[in-house]
Amino acid sequence: MQRRVVDSVPEQLFNPRMGGLRGNTMDRASNAMPESFTDVAALGTRKIVHVDMDAFYASVEQRDDPNLRGRPVVVAWKGRRSVVCAASYEARKFGIRSAMPAVSAERLCPDAIFIPPDFIRYKAVSQAVREIFQRHTDLIEPLSLDEAYLDVTHNKTGLPTATLVARRIRQQIWEELRLTASAGVAPNKFLAKIASDWRKPNGQFVIQPHEAQSFLLTLPVGRIPGVGKVTESRMAKAGIKLVGDIYAMELGMLEREFGSYAQRLYELARGIDHNPVVPNRVTKQISAEDTFPEDIPLGDCEIHIRRLAERVWKASKENLREAKTVVLKLKTREFQSLTRSLTLREPVSSCEILIETVSVLCERVKLPSDQLYRLVGVGLSNFRQEHEEADRWEVEAPSLLS
Repeated sequence: MQRRVVDSVPEQLFNPRMGGLRGNTMDRASNAMPESFTDVAALGTRKIVHVDMDAFYASVEQRDDPNLRGRPVVVAWKGRRSVVCAASYEARKFGIRSAMPAVSAERLCPDAIFIPPDFIRYKAVSQAVREIFQRHTDLIEPLSLDEAYLDVTHNKTGLPTATLVARRIRQQIWEELRLTASAGVAPNKFLAKIASDWRKPNGQFVIQPHEAQSFLLTLPVGRIPGVGKVTESRMAKAGIKLVGDIYAMELGMLEREFGSYAQRLYELARGIDHNPVVPNRVTKQISAEDTFPEDIPLGDCEIHIRRLAERVWKASKENLREAKTVVLKLKTREFQSLTRSLTLREPVSSCEILIETVSVLCERVKLPSDQLYRLVGVGLSNFRQEHEEADRWEVEAPSLLS
């Protein structure tokens, strides 16, 4: 494994989280490996970098206001219905995390400084970061304002390795914007995203193709995209705790346990991810969903719907997008999926309106009152084109969050 490279970027926390191998898992996975292992090595022709800005919104606030530096900063509207958009590393020491209710953050750290989010400013800084990316490659896939995939297989600067490209990008971000970023370098997007989190904040980690399998075997299954807390708990009950446990299972066994998701699990456990870096991806829908530990009636979904709506609203603000269509998704205990949508005359203008619209959609669900549900989701779609929005979008604290 490569050690962290920081160059002129100031050192911050070093936070390796790699646990040891369980003996029986290693034995099972080793026995399952073919004599000539080529799954990951065959993908070694691509060079993917995942760049993730460190505590982005909070770091921008601390950069622009020296009085905030070294202090616990929470980017959120204050109020019992607000959620945390970002927390500085000083605030995270108290257990404050993104998407946490603001009242919980206040309880954990009464001295925390709450700053209302300024998404227009964050987007301007994000654009400056993207301009740095563009010096190195045109193959850039933004995931949000603070992270992106870059395909640097053929980079513009002529640097001989992806490791050096990532190092240069991080150095330029620091020198020009006075912000730190972490980076992961790997042969595909799945591995690069895992790597970027490995030595946060202000770190860099490289997964070489020939190292990928031994690296993956030690990871908890929760590191795999799509494995949330409910699925992770279900896996744990079946004795599946590490990626190595999945690797040791035959595809047929995975299919019996996890249905259509089995193929993806099978591939990711082997470090296989063929998904390309897609520049200029058009956002067609912003959504969030929750799978419940236990099936619940529709009336009990309200608190989950409110939280999901706040997450979706935040994401739409981040992207400065306006949507006219609100979507409700439900899945019954029998795995029947239901989708209801409502298109408004004007774009959704506040989180409160989003929540109220979802409530209207709930009333359109014509199933028995004793029906139980295992999943609920909230989404926005039918976005205005960016040129239509440019002159009329104003970022204000919606009344729900006041």
